[in-house]
Amino acid sequence: MPSATGKIRYAVVGGGWISQGAFMPGVGQTGNSEMTALVTGDPIKARDLAAKYGLKSYSYEEFPALLSSGEIDAIYLATPNFRHLEFAVPALDAGIHVLLEKPMAISEEECQAINAAAERSGAKLMIAYRLHCEPGTVEMIERVRNGEIGDPRLFTATFAQPVDTANHRAQSGFWAGPVTDMGPYPLNAVRALFADEPIEVSAVGVQTPGRDVTTWDAVAVTLRFPEERLASFTVSFSGPNTERFQLVGRKGEIEASPCFGFGEGVAISYRLTVDGETEEFKAQVVDHFGGETAYFSDCILQDRQPEMDGEEGWRDVRVLAAIERALESGQPQRLDPLPKRQGPTREQVRSLPLAQVPEYVNTKAPLES
Repeated sequence: MPSATGKIRYAVVGGGWISQGAFMPGVGQTGNSEMTALVTGDPIKARDLAAKYGLKSYSYEEFPALLSSGEIDAIYLATPNFRHLEFAVPALDAGIHVLLEKPMAISEEECQAINAAAERSGAKLMIAYRLHCEPGTVEMIERVRNGEIGDPRLFTATFAQPVDTANHRAQSGFWAGPVTDMGPYPLNAVRALFADEPIEVSAVGVQTPGRDVTTWDAVAVTLRFPEERLASFTVSFSGPNTERFQLVGRKGEIEASPCFGFGEGVAISYRLTVDGETEEFKAQVVDHFGGETAYFSDCILQDRQPEMDGEEGWRDVRVLAAIERALESGQPQRLDPLPKRQGPTREQVRSLPLAQVPEYVNTKAPLES
């Protein structure tokens, strides 16, 4: 049951950078959500971060007690990817709704187990595709859907960051590396813009000399879609901060940058060129995490299924797993065709003011300073 004020009560599971720098401040921008608990294995965060937000703290070992406490309605799950299954399934089985960071899990089988738990209990499951609630992103998707650039044929994207090699993302193999940490952004974008699913995957990866990363730190991916459409994207842990994509249709194109990031001064922006005429568009700076949380809480309160559900999460992980196989084998990987999905709509957009981020407690951003 929601709180006395009608708000959905969240526990934050994992007190790292993304929780402290994005989700926790963003909750305060909503009118339908609040935090009541923190689950962490760090005693400093259990004391100081919990105190900062007035939360009750639990250790990871105490998670079952939290689920039966009556203190929460939902969890925001932001542990390292390999622990998603460990916390998502018990929560869902207990009837606790789950807002789960992407990628959904580290295998298709884990995704299926999480989805099965949601099906058993009826609890809501949403994958944290924050851009599905961001106004500029949804506007671009709707322009393509409405035929403004004609039939979309080609997509290319580059997304790079200088990730600190001491961060766990650089030291935990493929399922924490750039393909799974950053790849969901261009992958999910092209799936929405093409309104279809890839049927073949190829990939080439390299390890940049002098970089201590335990997997390919730069990877180029090519996706073949039905109707002979092509998409490609490159992701890297070893580049300067850059993010952009280009979508080419039969009548025009969209060039977007910034297109994946969030935070202070980051306004999703794009240029639309049709029949040689170019217009520029710049969305307002909004709180992506507050927006997705407000949308998920609305789904819970109104008993509606979120658009970015476990099926959406599995569809991305299916492709990520194929990329891994392509890297290991050097061979293209075929994927079975899937039914099309509706994708994000304007109804999901939440334009909330960007929250101020307080000083971090025993964590830091994963990028080199």
